[in-house]
Amino acid sequence: MNDMLRDLLVQGTLETLGMVVPSALVAQLLGTLLGVLLVITRPGHLKPNAPLHRVLGLVMNVGRSLPFIILLVVLIPFTRLVTGTSIGSTAAIVPLTVAAIPFVARLVESALLEVPNGVLEAVRVMGARNGQIIFKVLLPEARSALVLGFTVMTISLVGYSAMAGAIGGGGLGDLAIRYGYQRFETTVMIATVVILVVLVQALQLLGDFVARKLDHR
Repeated sequence: MNDMLRDLLVQGTLETLGMVVPSALVAQLLGTLLGVLLVITRPGHLKPNAPLHRVLGLVMNVGRSLPFIILLVVLIPFTRLVTGTSIGSTAAIVPLTVAAIPFVARLVESALLEVPNGVLEAVRVMGARNGQIIFKVLLPEARSALVLGFTVMTISLVGYSAMAGAIGGGGLGDLAIRYGYQRFETTVMIATVVILVVLVQALQLLGDFVARKLDHR
């Protein structure tokens, strides 16, 4: 592997991480808030609100149904408004985050629904307020599942970031398209695939390890 290719691979990897990490963190924060709302507004839960629950569910379903490549194009004006440009790895953070939020919200909802109602009822009888139940019982009890959900979402964003490279998003996807596919450089294609596979495997192993440590069962 020559020095130029090595430099390109390092730069592409750093750009991919630069897209995925902030997108994952922001999406996890906002998606967790929406996921908590989806759960507590369910009938029979802490704060039942059927109309709000239906609206949130509809919005999340619509967001998850949009193919990422279409979302990239639809969000170009918004991306340009936020970042000042619609190309490059920085601009790709916006559609990556937007695409991940409804995905995270549903994963968080599933994780929180695994917490037994008996646990919530017990702390409620003890006089705990809704905020205390959410932050001291509901979220801590589901922390292992939440970590696994975060891992799944982050790995999905790695794949999305490679797709963003197809339209000038930068990162390993852009490197594979411009140098591997368009210039028929098989070595570049193989190298980018290997790096992506290693990155995904590392994320999965790390997520599984943290989830096991947090699982109190």
